[in-house]
Amino acid sequence: MTQAITKSLYDRDYYAWIETTVNKLRTGDFDHLDMENLIEELESLGRSEKKELRNRLRVLLGHLLKRLYIERQECFDGWENTIRTQRTDIEVELEDMPSLRRFWDEFFDVAWRLALKDVRSEYAKKGYQFPDTWQFPRDITTMLNVDFWETQS
Repeated sequence: MTQAITKSLYDRDYYAWIETTVNKLRTGDFDHLDMENLIEELESLGRSEKKELRNRLRVLLGHLLKRLYIERQECFDGWENTIRTQRTDIEVELEDMPSLRRFWDEFFDVAWRLALKDVRSEYAKKGYQFPDTWQFPRDITTMLNVDFWETQS
């Protein structure tokens, strides 16, 4: 005789599980919370926010590389628009979740490596050269405010 496996609410209807979990939290019904899945979801949210910030930094660095090292004036406006958008979105992320600031150096290293790889791949056959290391200050304030192409001589 085999027992039927009953799927949990989490597995059957994720949105209903969220509503139920929120209701239990609001009413203080902590004894009946699906703690295993709740913990998993909270950890996932943290990973997601970190990933979002790292990806925005990668896009920012990629467009900064293009703007700094590719002489195509017809592209400058588009690259600068993307730079502004990413900077704004990173600033908002860091205002909403200031504890993510402590990961900046780690994010920067990964984002730099990936952005450099992407840009080099995109422009490999066009003869453009990009530096192996970031040539400017990499602190948050500088990265979100300095138009590096205006400071180059």
